[in-house]
Amino acid sequence: MITTACLIAFAGTVAAMLLNVYRLAAGPDVLDRMLALDTLVINAIALIVVIGIWYATAMYFEAALLFAMVGFLSTVAFCKFLLRGNVIE
Repeated sequence: MITTACLIAFAGTVAAMLLNVYRLAAGPDVLDRMLALDTLVINAIALIVVIGIWYATAMYFEAALLFAMVGFLSTVAFCKFLLRGNVIE
């Protein structure tokens, strides 16, 4: 039962990631590409969590938490760079 649910969630997350990669490549503006990259990070976190549920280990959840923190900081830094032209003042 859990294996089937994990396979369905895995397939849905991979499909969402493919759509994000398309938006990342075809985005008409830098802000669209930034939003697609941020959404791609969120989908990657979801994929890591699904794999952690599938294998029933806590190591993947810790990796997802670290990936979430790095993704958030990189999004904030890139948005600050787009607004001001530099990251560190």
